[in-house]
Amino acid sequence: MKMLINVPEKVVPDALRGMAVAHPELSVDVENRVVVRRDAPVAGKVGLVSGGGTGHEPLHAGFVGPGMLDAACPGEIFTSPVPDQMVRAAAAADSGEGVLFVVKNYTGDVLNFDMAAELAEDEGITVGKVLLQDDVAVTDSLFTAGRRGTGATLFVEKVAGALAAEGAPLEQVESVARRVAENSRSFGVALSAVTTPAKGGPTFDLPAGELELGIGIHGEPGRERRPMMTSGEIAEFAVEAVLEDLGRTGPVLALVNGMGATPLVELYGFCAEVHRVLGERQVPVARTLVGNYVTSLDMAGASLTLCRADEETLRLWDAPVRTPGLRWGA
Repeated sequence: MKMLINVPEKVVPDALRGMAVAHPELSVDVENRVVVRRDAPVAGKVGLVSGGGTGHEPLHAGFVGPGMLDAACPGEIFTSPVPDQMVRAAAAADSGEGVLFVVKNYTGDVLNFDMAAELAEDEGITVGKVLLQDDVAVTDSLFTAGRRGTGATLFVEKVAGALAAEGAPLEQVESVARRVAENSRSFGVALSAVTTPAKGGPTFDLPAGELELGIGIHGEPGRERRPMMTSGEIAEFAVEAVLEDLGRTGPVLALVNGMGATPLVELYGFCAEVHRVLGERQVPVARTLVGNYVTSLDMAGASLTLCRADEETLRLWDAPVRTPGLRWGA
C-alpha cells in the first residue's frame, strides 16, 4: 500500500508538526502530544477536553477551538492517549471552573481518562465526564465492553462546547453533554478495509463485491456481511437500525459521515437516500452535516448518526464555532 508518510513510527508527530504550522491559532505540543487552543485557559469558562487514537481526523484535535474543545490529546494510531497527556490537557484548559472529559467507550480510553481524572483532581482540577456509547451495531466488540462511541462524539463536543462558551457551570455543561449522548445513535458501513501505517496493508479481509454492515471505526467486525448494496438499500438498513434503538422521535440532527476514503459525491447521494428514508418514516430532519468527520484512516464507507434535537440542542448546534475541522457563524 502506498502512503504519504516518512516512516510508520513517526506518523503522529509528523502530523502534529504539520498541524502546528497550518493552524497557528492552536498551541501544539508535539513532544507531549497535546493540542490546545492558544488562548486557553479562557477565564470564566469550563474547559472541554477529549482525545483518542490518531486516525479518526478531524476528530479530536481538529475540533479544538472556540465553540468546541479547549484541548485534545492524540494517541498513536488507533491507540488511546496516556493519562499524562490527559492531565496536561486538563491543566491547560482549566480556568478554575472545572473541566469536562468527553470519552468514547473504548477500554483504553475509559481506563486512562478515569485515571487522569483522579490525577487531575489531586492537582485541584474539578473534572466531569461524559461517556459516548452511540453505536447500535453491536453490544461488545474487540475494543469495548458495551457499545462503541462514534459519531455522537461530534454532537456532544459541539453542543457542550457552545454551552461552555456561554459561561455555563460545569454541572450544566455535563448535564447537556449527557443528554446529547443519550439522545444519539449511530450505525456504520464499510465498503473496504482500513490500512494502518504499521501494517502497511488491510487490517481485515473484505472480499470484492461485499460490504460490512455495522463496522467499527477501528475496523472491528459489524453485524453481518452481505453482497454489495445500493446507496438506497444501505440507507434503509442504517436508518432502520438507528431508529429501532432510538425509538420514534421528533426532529433530529443528522450526521452523514465518511469513513475517510469515500468522496463527497457519494456521501451527498447517500445523504439524499437517508433523508428519503427518514421522510418515509415521518422523522423530520432539523439539521444535516455531511463530510468526513469521524474517520478510519483510508476506509471506504459511511456512518449515520441521529440525535433527538430539542430547541436548546438546536440553538447550541447553530452557535458559532471556529476549529480546523468545523466552523460556521461569526
